[in-house]
Amino acid sequence: MTTPGTTPQTTAQTTTPGVPYVTDEAFAEEVLRADVPVLVQFTAQWCPSCKQLTPVLGALAAELGDRVRAVRLDVDHNPQTTVAHGVLAVPTLLVFQDGEPVRSVVGARSKARLLRDLDGVI
Repeated sequence: MTTPGTTPQTTAQTTTPGVPYVTDEAFAEEVLRADVPVLVQFTAQWCPSCKQLTPVLGALAAELGDRVRAVRLDVDHNPQTTVAHGVLAVPTLLVFQDGEPVRSVVGARSKARLLRDLDGVI
């Protein structure tokens, strides 16, 4: 739950270091124009599986360091990007390289399984 005057993005950022939120407005700059692969978690505040996946994403981002960037996008607050990339379920992870989605993974999983699922793209 958020406190008055804060957004879910602000609250969530403080609990998961290294995995910031992006918005519809910043998506092109932060994801599509990035010079490294970007792993985007399409998430929602009400989604238990998303909450389960968030610390896994943080650990993965810390382990991979500068080889990949991890971000989250709240689907309820950013419908333009969500629809543009055909996201129908949360959590959905999309890996973007050179401005294009190259891998999609739907659902929560362990760090080891996520690494296997993303092998070859990050």
